[in-house]
Amino acid sequence: MKVDFHFHLEEGPYSTGWLQRTARALEHVHQEKGTLGNEPHSLEWITRLNNLMKERMDEGCFSDTWLAHYFELGQARGIERFGMVDHLYRFTEFRSYYEKHMILDDSELGRMQQYWLDRVCVTSIEPYLAAVKRAKAAGYPVSLGVEADFFPGGEAELRELLSRYELDYVIGSVHFVDGWGFDNPDTKHLFENQDLVALYAKVFGYVQMAARSGLFDMIAHLDNLKVFNFRPDEQLLLPLYEEVAKTLKEADVATEINTGLAYRYPVKEACPSPAFLQVLHQHGVPLTLSSDSHFPDDIGTQLDEAMELLSRTGYTEIIYVHEKQRITVPLRNHIASK
Repeated sequence: MKVDFHFHLEEGPYSTGWLQRTARALEHVHQEKGTLGNEPHSLEWITRLNNLMKERMDEGCFSDTWLAHYFELGQARGIERFGMVDHLYRFTEFRSYYEKHMILDDSELGRMQQYWLDRVCVTSIEPYLAAVKRAKAAGYPVSLGVEADFFPGGEAELRELLSRYELDYVIGSVHFVDGWGFDNPDTKHLFENQDLVALYAKVFGYVQMAARSGLFDMIAHLDNLKVFNFRPDEQLLLPLYEEVAKTLKEADVATEINTGLAYRYPVKEACPSPAFLQVLHQHGVPLTLSSDSHFPDDIGTQLDEAMELLSRTGYTEIIYVHEKQRITVPLRNHIASK
């Protein structure tokens, strides 16, 4: 069975690059539907695309039309179950949580991150929740979730904030270390003077704390610290992989094979690495599949390759979450049908 259990609607900052990426998604969607006309790149064609872009901006990303693009393209690509999440830092209800734990001072990093937060934290969570609930009511096989950043010491606040909402599942993730958002390309120079093994050990320590917190059904992209290819010899990381896998298993927390880094970032490798995946399998840690798409045309990207890697590693099952219950389904049915 093919699932895509971690993908997003959008996020800022709302640059001209964001406009271009949104237009490219609309182009792809409507080319597949045959609704852009028969003369690509003609004046008629670009006028039609411009009108679609205007509709998209007027309606916003929580419209039924925008969500339907994800589900329709995904189903055409063989996806049978969906898990929709959005980052909590998008939502104003969670802004204070991020302000307490991010570096937002008058340093170069603080000013950069303040600029970023001001431009991504721009909406309430309520229209997001309503949109996914409408998709459920329309018959799409989707579970409602969020992706919540884990900060050591923030567990009680995050638990209280999350308790206000009816969610099918919560993904925990680590994107910040000591208040630094390490996957922001504008801050990648901060890797250069790091003791990489110590840095990985700290981040994996956060992952273990997140797993033990009881807040999360699964932990996302375990080794996303590799995003910009700052990686020590992987042999030095194997003991850390063992500790993470052991903790996930003991806490009964799942993880994912996430292809987002493979097709969107310099490292060009999914999370976890093949070696890390082997360790997770040895410890019996359950996994789901995730494209980490932020636009509908990326839904399901490289999931077939991910499923083949899982099969070669020895996995025969994957999981998804439905109405707060973990469901285990066979992997081999999809592989056998190819």
